[in-house]
Amino acid sequence: MDQLDDILNQDIDPTETREWIDSLDAVIHHDGTERAHFLLEKMVDTTRRSGGYLPFNPTTEYVNTIPPSQEAKCPGDAAMEWRIRSLIRWNAMAMVVRANRKPGELGGHIASFASSATLYDVGFNHFWRAPSADHPGDLILHQGHSSPGIYARSFLEGRLAEDQLDLFRTEVAGHGRALSSYPHPWLMPDYWQVPTVSMGLGPIQAIYQAQFFKYLEHRGLVPKSDRKVWCFMGDGECDEPESLGAISLAGREGLDNLIFVINCNLQRLDGPVRGNGKIIQELEGQFRGAGWNALKVVWGSYWDPLLARDSKGVLHKLMMETVDGEYQACKAFGGAYTREHFFGKYPETREMVANLSDDDIWRLNRGGHDPHKVYAAYHTAVNTKGMPTVILAKTVKGYGMGAAGESQNPTHQQKKLDDGSVRHFRDRFQIPIADDKLHDVPYYHPGKDSPEVQYMLERRRALGGALPQRRRKAEAKLKAPELSAFEQITKGTGEREISTTMALVRGINLLLRDKQLGERVVPIVADEARTFGMEGMFRQIGIYAPFGQKYKPQDSDQLLYYREDQKGQVLQQGISEAGGMASWMAAATSYSVSNQAMLPFFIYYSMFGFQRVGDLCWAAGDMRSRGFLVGGTSGRTTLNGEGLQHEDGHSHLMAGAVPNVKSYDPTFSYEVAVILQDGVRSMLQEQEDHYYYVTVMNENYPHPDMPKGCEEGVIKGMYLFKDGGKPKKGEPRVQLLGSGTILREVIAAAELLEKDFGVKADIWSCPSFIELRRDGFDAERWNRLHPEAEQRVPYITGLLEGRSGPAIAATDYVREYADQIRAFLPDGMRYTVLGTDGFGRSDTRAHLRDFFEVDRYWIAHAALAALAKDGKMNAKDVSRAIKEYKLDQDKPNPLTV
Repeated sequence: MDQLDDILNQDIDPTETREWIDSLDAVIHHDGTERAHFLLEKMVDTTRRSGGYLPFNPTTEYVNTIPPSQEAKCPGDAAMEWRIRSLIRWNAMAMVVRANRKPGELGGHIASFASSATLYDVGFNHFWRAPSADHPGDLILHQGHSSPGIYARSFLEGRLAEDQLDLFRTEVAGHGRALSSYPHPWLMPDYWQVPTVSMGLGPIQAIYQAQFFKYLEHRGLVPKSDRKVWCFMGDGECDEPESLGAISLAGREGLDNLIFVINCNLQRLDGPVRGNGKIIQELEGQFRGAGWNALKVVWGSYWDPLLARDSKGVLHKLMMETVDGEYQACKAFGGAYTREHFFGKYPETREMVANLSDDDIWRLNRGGHDPHKVYAAYHTAVNTKGMPTVILAKTVKGYGMGAAGESQNPTHQQKKLDDGSVRHFRDRFQIPIADDKLHDVPYYHPGKDSPEVQYMLERRRALGGALPQRRRKAEAKLKAPELSAFEQITKGTGEREISTTMALVRGINLLLRDKQLGERVVPIVADEARTFGMEGMFRQIGIYAPFGQKYKPQDSDQLLYYREDQKGQVLQQGISEAGGMASWMAAATSYSVSNQAMLPFFIYYSMFGFQRVGDLCWAAGDMRSRGFLVGGTSGRTTLNGEGLQHEDGHSHLMAGAVPNVKSYDPTFSYEVAVILQDGVRSMLQEQEDHYYYVTVMNENYPHPDMPKGCEEGVIKGMYLFKDGGKPKKGEPRVQLLGSGTILREVIAAAELLEKDFGVKADIWSCPSFIELRRDGFDAERWNRLHPEAEQRVPYITGLLEGRSGPAIAATDYVREYADQIRAFLPDGMRYTVLGTDGFGRSDTRAHLRDFFEVDRYWIAHAALAALAKDGKMNAKDVSRAIKEYKLDQDKPNPLTV
C-alpha cells in the first residue's frame, strides 16, 4: 500500500491538477458541496468501470469535519455558559478531593470529567430533552468516570444538597442519600438510568436501545418522535469488544436516533491509547466503514486563523504526521515545547506562530473544549437522517488540573490535589473562594437566585425538565393471566413426549394470544429459533426488519416460512449473545425508559448465557431489568451430541450470584407454567424489580398432570413430588431430591431402591436450589439478629423436618448447585450431593449420566451408601449395588478427565 500511495501522490502534471481543483472549487461555490460530491462519485464510478483501481480511504484529513463556514451558531450566552461550566468543574473536583482527604481512601476520578465537561455542558444546555407531556425524552448514557460532574450540575440546579456531595462513595453511611461511584440505577433508582462504568457495556446497550425505540415505533406501540440515544464513551474504551462489536447493526438499520460522543483525550488508564498512531483516524475509519456519519471535532476556534492561512497545506500535513503520543507531550510540556517540537518541524509552520507567545500557543484549544465547535457537531448530528452519528471530540485528559495531572500518564488515577494545585484550578476557572479557605476545598454555589442558576434552570425547563431522571414504574396497569390460562401445559401429556423447551414455547404462544399482554411479548433469539422450536413464530408474528422483507424467502411455499416484517415481533439478533442480551435489556427496561412495560424472552444456549455475557447480566440486575432469560438445551448430560463447549453445568451458580435474579430448573411442563405465570404477575402486574432465569431442555419424555397445591413449592424452590408412604418401624427410608431432567433419574432410582433393596423414598422436585438457599440464609440471619424472638424455620427445613433417612440430591449441574442447601437440612440428616463436575463431552445421554455419576444407578448407590453410614444398611448391601448396577469402582473422577 505504501508503494501505491507513492505512485498516487506523484503529480505528473501539476497544472492540470490545479485546473481540476479550480473547477471543483467553482462547483462548490455555485452549487454546493453535495453537487461536488455527486460529480466526484460519478468520476470514481467511471474510473472503476474502466478498470482503474481506486483504493478506498476510510479516513479524512486530521481537521474538523465541519468547516467554520458551515458551523451552526450556538444561540446560548457563551460567557454565562463558561461561568456555569467552571462552577461545575470546581464542584466536581472538590467532591473527589474532599472525599479523599477523609480516612478510608474512597477513590474517585477527576480527569475524565475534566476532559469532557464541555461535551456534557452543551448537551445539557441545548439538546437533551427530558420526558414530558410533549416528548418521550432522550436517553443519555453517561461515561461512568464522569459521574462527579453530573452530580455537580445537579447540585447547582438544587437537585442535590451540599451534604450529599460529601456522601460521594459512602453509600452505606449515607443511608439512601449518598451518591454512587458511577451510574447505578439500583443504588439511585430515581436518578441514573443505565449502568455504564463496566467499559464497553454502554455502547452496545445504546445501540440496542436505539433499535428498540424504532421497534416500538414500527409496531405502533409508541408514536414516532425525534428522540435520541446519546452514548458517551472514551477512546480507550473502544478497545473493548462490546464497544464496536455492534456498530454495523446501527449502520445497517440506519439508526439515525443514535449518537455516539467519543471523548478522545488520547489517554486510557495507564498511558496513551495509540501513542504510535492516531485513535481519531482509526475510529473514523471503523465507523465510516460501518455506515456511520463520522464528525471529527479536533481543533478549537483558536486554530481557525492558522488553518485558514495554510495555503500550501503544510499545517494539514504536519497534523496528519504527528502521532498521539506527541500530541499528549505537547499539552503536558506547554507552549515552548509545542513551538519547538510541533510547529518547528517545518519552516512554514514555525513562521505561522512566530507572532504568538508561548502562552498563546499553549492556549490553542482542542475541539472538545470549544463549545462552539461542539454545538455545531451536535446540531449536525441531531439533524442527520438515515444513519447514526459518531462525534470524535479531541480533548485533554485532566483539563485544568495543570501540573497535577493535565495530559499526564497517571492522570486517570489522580484523586488528590495539593493546595498549590487547588489554587491553580481556582485561578484558571475564576472561582470566588478566598486563599484562606482553599485548604478545605469548599463547594461553591452562587445562590438559587443567581444568574447562573436561573440560566441553567431556564435551559432545562425549555428542554422538558431535569436530567438525569429515571421512571420507576410504567403508568399502564397490567394484569397477569391466571394459571388456568396455561392449561395446555399444566395438564399432562399422557403417552406423548415433549421437552420443557416445547412447553416453554407453548407458554409463550399462550401469552401472545392474551388480548392485553400479547403485543408486549418480545421473543429474542441470537440465531437459533429453529433449534428451540420457535420457527412457528416466524409466520405467526414475524421477524422484525426495519425495512420490511425485500426478497421472496426460499421456503415461502412452506407453512413455517421465514417472514420478515417491519411490524415483526421477534427480534433475531444474529450470532451474538451479547447483542441478544443488550436487546433483551432494552426491552426489559422499556417500562422505565419508554413508559412501555414489555415482556422479553431471550432464548439461547445456556452455556453461552451467564458465562459469556455475565457482565451484561450483572448490569441488567443493576438497571432493574424485568423479563425472562431462558437457557435452552441446558444441562451437562442432556445436550448429548454437542460436547465440551456447549454443555452447561454451572449457569445456575452464575445466575444465583446476581441478587435480583430468580433462577429455576424445571422438570415438567406444569412447573414451566407456574414459573411463567408467577413471572408475569411479578414483573408486569406488580412491577417488581427482578428478572427470571429458566433453564429448559431438549429431551422428550411424558409429563404428568400438575399435582394439586404444588404452586407455592415450585416458586419457593421445592415440593413433594411423591410421598413414599407411611414408614414402618425400622424400615429404611431416604429423601431423594432432583431438578431438570435428572429428576427423572431420581424417580427411577426410587423404583430401583424399593424393588431391589426394599428401601422407600420420598421424592422431592427442587426447581430452584437458589431460592431455597436464599430463603435459608435469610432465616438464619434473622434468627441471629433476633435471639429472643420466635425463631424462623427455613422453608426446606420445614419440608424435611420429621422425615426419616438421609437426603440425596442429583442434578445436571455441578455439585455446588445442590450443595447450597446443606446448612438448612434438619439436624442429623445426612446429605449427599451428586453433580456433573468436569468438562462436558459428546455421547449418548445414558453414557454421559453414567460418566458423571448422576444416573439412576449412581443415585440408588449413593442412597444405599448414606443409609449404611447411618447404620440402616450394611456395607454388603452397598457392594451388591455396585455389582448389580455394574458401577466401575476404579473409574477416574469425572472432574479430572
